[in-house]
Amino acid sequence: MNADAKELAASFDLEKLTPEFYDNPYPTYRALRENEPVKRLPNGTVFLTRYDDLVTTYKNTKSFSSDKKREFAPKYGDSLLFEHHTTSLVFNDPPSHTRVRRLIMGALSPRAIAGMEGDLIRLVDGLLDAIAAKGTCELIEDFAASIPIEVIGNLLDVPHDERAPLRDWSLAILGALEPVVSPEAAARGNKAVKDFLGYLQILVARRREKPGNPERDVLTRLIQGEENGERLTEKELLHNCIFLLNAGHETTTNLIGNGLVALDHHPDQKRRLIDNPDMIKTAVEEMLRYESSNQLGNRMTTEKVELGGVMLEAGTSVTLCIGAANRDPAQFPEPESFDVARTPNRHLAFATGAHQCAGMALARLEGAIAISRFLARFPNYAVRGRPVRGGRVRFRGFLSVPCAIG
Repeated sequence: MNADAKELAASFDLEKLTPEFYDNPYPTYRALRENEPVKRLPNGTVFLTRYDDLVTTYKNTKSFSSDKKREFAPKYGDSLLFEHHTTSLVFNDPPSHTRVRRLIMGALSPRAIAGMEGDLIRLVDGLLDAIAAKGTCELIEDFAASIPIEVIGNLLDVPHDERAPLRDWSLAILGALEPVVSPEAAARGNKAVKDFLGYLQILVARRREKPGNPERDVLTRLIQGEENGERLTEKELLHNCIFLLNAGHETTTNLIGNGLVALDHHPDQKRRLIDNPDMIKTAVEEMLRYESSNQLGNRMTTEKVELGGVMLEAGTSVTLCIGAANRDPAQFPEPESFDVARTPNRHLAFATGAHQCAGMALARLEGAIAISRFLARFPNYAVRGRPVRGGRVRFRGFLSVPCAIG
């Protein structure tokens, strides 16, 4: 087994992944962590799998940059995808990152999020009523994917009859962030950015003419800016609205889908959570750790720096494997076990440091309400047949999960 693990680590190439890897990447991540934790890939980039190395990288913003202009220029060329992914919050360094994040965090304050709970419960209960009436459930389409689209739609106050394209736009734009992007995927991504920007220009013009309540309407809050006069440029405003949808959509869909499938695969933990519903918060944290919705992050070295005993030259592209770090036995006892009561649980599903996910409190709330209420309503639910994975390495989730509701 040790020789096999060494071979698995030695042959790993992020640009040539196998169907087996997409189905279950964790044996490969373990092999890399144990044998080549700072792995130099054939394309010259470096792939990190140890928890401590990821934390070091996240927290050292001086040596490890989030700015993606240099990395994305050859990938996207002069395109709308390049413009979008180099303007949005997550792919920028201070001071631009700090200014934009402050405005977004102001709109996602604890008070604002607490005010969403009632609407979120009504949304989830309505979806559960529809599933009960139908008598069967496609877990992603009927439930998991329907929740974040509505939540982000409410945050930006997008009229209900205009929300239909949002999910497809999001999937197309995020799909273009995969390590290898086909010309077809790039074309879909660029068209999605173009269509989304066109729609947002109309939405923003409407909101400027008739502002909403900035305590509840994130778009109005972003348009009006801070009391000290801090404002987003028009380009920043539009692209960060796209970012808000994308950041909150697929990752939260994956959290809910991955979490319910993990419970189905671990009936002892499912029963434990049913018997102890107050464990939902620790259970959600374990779902985030065990099957992280977002499995990869990226940085670029700005100077020569040592990491994990390996010297990296300035200009080295670094991939941070969140999925591997979240199963590092140096941080998590019995990391391959799924334990809904695990504590402490300092997972990196939301990253850490300056770029820690701005919407993590909202994602946790969505996950806790969706999963707890699904479980209470359908305690005997069971996955039927083989769920279909999304075919992504960066965003790990399901495209479809056929489910009997008992």
